[in-house]
Amino acid sequence: MYLLGYDIGSSSVKASLVNADSGKTIASDFYPRTEAEIIALRPGWAEQHPQQWWDCLKQATASVLHTSGIDPKEIAAIGISYQMHGLVMLDKDMKPLRPAIIWCDSRGVPYGEKAFADLGEEACLSTLLNSPGNFTATKLAWVKENEPEVFEKIHKIMLPGDYAALRMTGRACTTVSGLSEMMLWDFKANRPAAFLLDYLGFDADILPEIVPTFSNQGEMTAEAAAELGLAPGIPVCYRAGDQPNNALSLNVFNPGEVASTAGTSGVVYGVLGEVNYDPRSRVNTFAHVNHTAASPRLGVLLCINGTGILNSWSKRVIAPDGISYPEMNALAAKAPIGAAGVSVIPFGNGAERVLRNRETGASIHGINFLTHDRSHLLRAEQEGIVFSFMYGMEVMEQMGMTLSKIHAGHANMFLSPLFRNTLAGVSGAVIELYNTDGAVGAAKGAGLGAGIYADNNEAFASLEKIEVIEPVEADRSAYCEAYALWKQRLAAVMA
Repeated sequence: MYLLGYDIGSSSVKASLVNADSGKTIASDFYPRTEAEIIALRPGWAEQHPQQWWDCLKQATASVLHTSGIDPKEIAAIGISYQMHGLVMLDKDMKPLRPAIIWCDSRGVPYGEKAFADLGEEACLSTLLNSPGNFTATKLAWVKENEPEVFEKIHKIMLPGDYAALRMTGRACTTVSGLSEMMLWDFKANRPAAFLLDYLGFDADILPEIVPTFSNQGEMTAEAAAELGLAPGIPVCYRAGDQPNNALSLNVFNPGEVASTAGTSGVVYGVLGEVNYDPRSRVNTFAHVNHTAASPRLGVLLCINGTGILNSWSKRVIAPDGISYPEMNALAAKAPIGAAGVSVIPFGNGAERVLRNRETGASIHGINFLTHDRSHLLRAEQEGIVFSFMYGMEVMEQMGMTLSKIHAGHANMFLSPLFRNTLAGVSGAVIELYNTDGAVGAAKGAGLGAGIYADNNEAFASLEKIEVIEPVEADRSAYCEAYALWKQRLAAVMA
């Protein structure tokens, strides 16, 4: 018996086939081989054709079936992870009316700011747990004003994962977690956010049916099965946005547990066991995969835009030509903790939510031409990224979270010993590294939704722990001093 998981990203679509009994991945692949096209007709815009996701999903499915050689009838359930906050608009025939407006498109910002001001910060934060911001709802507000001919034809709106499930099952549905990331879930009333729908002029009928995150959400149609090379009747039993799903992939379900990623952007995602929010809206709060009104489980998300993108910039511009990432990490480690007084402010990839949407740009501070070299700059760059994580983690702690253990995939910047040791050193948290990915997590989520696994601990019993990084107490004061200096310099930049 097998489980099939998909991870629908903006760069590619990945499929993973997991043996339900052993929990081991038997085949995995992604398409396209180069990054998927993002349509940017104007600065700040970002769109993709939903058909592109489906075409890539078909290719990835064909590959894992070919590699594994299994009978598709042995697949017991399908799970879907997807890029968050996208807007797919469908007509009455359930066909896309235009390309999807995806997560990194910023045209919804002024609509979110106006709603926040008009409806009141307290009203928005206490019900949505966020400002309306640049999420699915405000992207739709842009369409309503600028493309009224499209808006008038909308029958349903969906997230990217909802659309993929629709293509498989013919059923239009979403989840509470999905509605919360659209910014259309009222946590006080435990229902769709009528006050924001009314303010933006949206009819509630455009929302899909709400289904539990872990449940039979529809079964593979004969038409979809023929396209994908799968068997009719396979149920879709799980769906979640990529960050909640990343947490699930790392077995992060309960209050106080934390997941982190550090790719192009960096994320710290912690689970909170009570309905709460940051009054300054510096982090985002969504319903986690196992959230219920009776037993709240909220995913508090810190996103730092200037993470891996700064590290790759440093490799191109600061490091010696031809150096590898491991060699660059070793060079950076030659400098002492705190980089002998050099600090890097890493916010050079657009406005940062943790800075209340300020765009400060990146900057380097404290250079002495007589004493500092490449190693100091490279160490300060990695420390600056970690310190930006810590800056946001302090907001999460103010919300009542205890950040004593961080689960992360063994990938991207978590491959750097210096990065890992700095994060453990400044936060005091133990870091556990695992071998997993989003598509594997989605497959195991499907196993939970189908009732194959009794609980998350059974589902993730086979999760492979690669390494544990403990904070070195003797070094903690040096990390904390460097962080304090970094915060002073950030305050001066923000002044």
